[in-house]
Amino acid sequence: MSQLIVVGISDYKFTKGPEVIVTYALGSCVGVCLYDKVTKIGGLSHIMLPDSTNFSAKDINRKKFADTALVDLVQELKNAGVRNNRIVAKIAGGAQMFAVQPGSKLGAIGERNIDCVKKALSQLRIPILAEDTGLNFGRTQYFDLETGIMKIQSLNRRIEEF
Repeated sequence: MSQLIVVGISDYKFTKGPEVIVTYALGSCVGVCLYDKVTKIGGLSHIMLPDSTNFSAKDINRKKFADTALVDLVQELKNAGVRNNRIVAKIAGGAQMFAVQPGSKLGAIGERNIDCVKKALSQLRIPILAEDTGLNFGRTQYFDLETGIMKIQSLNRRIEEF
């Protein structure tokens, strides 16, 4: 029987099938599922902010930012036996949850998170196989490591599988 492994905001976890990893309350944050179907090892990262470059290196939680969390998670997956050329990604989140002034950087945080996640994955040469991003609603993201299926649950919407 599989366990439900919970990933909090600005965190990531990785494990092997048949476990299921979940992260709740993806609003402007982006959830990134990384997976190797051969070993059934994968991880889920709950990205809160786009990049760490405006923060002091000694003061940051590397799991909070797209540019650092994904590099670290990929390294952990490699240490667990995953080969880099087999890693694929599925992403969700990056919503604009509240109305804001046009041109506000704060209002575009979801969009910036999506862009930075895609940039980081591209730099790591990890293809994105599926995404459920943007719009204006929150998401709960489940990642089944036995099957590689990402499920997205949102209030008043049907569950989507990717």
